[in-house]
Amino acid sequence: MLPWVYEFHWTAFHITFLSIFFTVFAVVVSTVFVAVKRTQRAEQNRTMDEIQWRSDFADLSPAMKVCRHEMNGDVKHRVCDHGFDCRSCSVHPLLISKQTKTPLLQFEVYGFTMPPYRMYHRGHTWVQQEDDGTYKIGIDDFGTRIIGSTYSVELPPIGTRLSVNGKGMVVKKANMDIRLLSPIDGEVIEQGDSEKGWYLKVKANDSKKVTDHLLKTDEVPNWILREMERLQISMATSGVGITLADGGELVPDFHRHFPNADWDGILGQMFLEA
Repeated sequence: MLPWVYEFHWTAFHITFLSIFFTVFAVVVSTVFVAVKRTQRAEQNRTMDEIQWRSDFADLSPAMKVCRHEMNGDVKHRVCDHGFDCRSCSVHPLLISKQTKTPLLQFEVYGFTMPPYRMYHRGHTWVQQEDDGTYKIGIDDFGTRIIGSTYSVELPPIGTRLSVNGKGMVVKKANMDIRLLSPIDGEVIEQGDSEKGWYLKVKANDSKKVTDHLLKTDEVPNWILREMERLQISMATSGVGITLADGGELVPDFHRHFPNADWDGILGQMFLEA
């Protein structure tokens, strides 16, 4: 049936067969080639994300690296040395197993809307599991308020593979590009927008441990309190001074009140860009 086979003859049947055979062969080869290139590109992007995050994390101040278990009162003092990825920490599951705390039911945390059915990344994105096992990702209320009212969001294309603490999305505001870290590993299967209330829908790589590193329920108030203190410090070092109103809530539309503040530096600090 093939030209190099002994006594092969060029007949109409053989020509048709060879045309189909080599067409199918070419499709298979090209499909494999494209898959390999996509895998290589994804691995390269993941590696670059990991390198960038390790560099950014190393540049964070010790106060910004405080372990979630210190914030939650489980230990007196502990600094995270796992890049906020508790899945690689041997101490985290031990401390979790000792917790006997009542789940948080309130939606308002120091004036911010932080629904308890969501899980929160320390870079101010939230994750919500859907009934079909996928996960929605959005920007939490604290993050949205410090960004301000006028901005756009650049989203990764459908099919993009995200990695924890790698680039998740980019907020574009005036002359600033703010990189928001991906809160989970997974593949982007749908894009959202501000009107939908979420920005990405992701199919997770590992459904068992995909959210182990995220802050949940009763951990959120202590974290938000520390974030408000951290924002205060960032604003003060920018020459702005006190920015919170009585009761701890952010001054409404406070960007307009402080046009000369170093917003590039402030937002970079708050979204963990060191």
